[in-house]
Amino acid sequence: MRLFWKEQLPLLLFLIPQILLVPFLYWLAGFRQLEIAFYALLISMTLLLLYLTYHYFSRREVYRKLTRTPDKLEDLLEHSGESPLAIALDTQMEAGFRLYQDELYRYTSQMETHAVFTNRWVHQMKTPVSVIQLTLEHEQDGISEGTRDSIQEELDRLRKGLEMALYTSRLERFESDFRVDRVGLREMVNRTVADNRKLFIRKGVYPVIAVEEELTVLSDEKWLVFILGQLVINAVNYSAGKGDKVVFSARVQGKKTILEVTDYGIGISKEDLRRVFEPYYTGQQGRQYQESTGMGLYLVREVCRRLNHQVELASEPGVGTNVKIIFNTERKLQ
Repeated sequence: MRLFWKEQLPLLLFLIPQILLVPFLYWLAGFRQLEIAFYALLISMTLLLLYLTYHYFSRREVYRKLTRTPDKLEDLLEHSGESPLAIALDTQMEAGFRLYQDELYRYTSQMETHAVFTNRWVHQMKTPVSVIQLTLEHEQDGISEGTRDSIQEELDRLRKGLEMALYTSRLERFESDFRVDRVGLREMVNRTVADNRKLFIRKGVYPVIAVEEELTVLSDEKWLVFILGQLVINAVNYSAGKGDKVVFSARVQGKKTILEVTDYGIGISKEDLRRVFEPYYTGQQGRQYQESTGMGLYLVREVCRRLNHQVELASEPGVGTNVKIIFNTERKLQ
């Protein structure tokens, strides 16, 4: 109704003074019978009221559509009436909806093509990485230990980079790429530590696992190992030369199970804490490490959100960093 009166305001401002001018014209013409003047005034106001009433009810659905926030896109296609304006509005809405669908289809197709290309490229790159790894392990003569360690370090970085690219691509189709089961936390931690044992050795950091064997949570095994892997890479890299261990601990708190990954490395500055989960943000400490992409904690947060896990991070420069993964007893897909 408010939109209707806003639309009719110029008309009312134009006609009402004209209608009120009628009695004045009668008076100027010498007629002193006010009944006739008021009768003409009444007829004019009645005709205006009838026009406004017809105009409102013929376009009521149009005003309703224009003032109501739609809950879904299909609401825009609701019938607006039979008036010319309503038909024109419905035609425009349908045309806009078709354009949106076409754009969405093209965008979805591009994303799927990009995801397929990324997956194939990553898998193709794994073959030369494996060949180089085998060659490095079998060709002992002619390669110094220092050179072998340097090549192995670069291979590990390349392997982790390919893994991150693959999981970043899979994140776009997460709903079709996960399965929730009850998994053992200690088993997941042990697997993560084993996958990153060379990194621990190279950086001079050792893991301390304080997770009970029988402790289980509802999660996706593959994605959980990926989450822990990202946390381990950060913890070990930022502990090298500063802290000598990374501690994994877990406890049950009410209906939640909390897994903590704690390092005693360089920590994170206070001004960087609020942005560490943003994509591509490396922060002050991250810039000291050329391999830092700024994507690790972002992917951790996104995967946890979609699995209905919570992630919390606390850190103090020069003291270390503590990351908590909080598992809910009742899991709901986000």
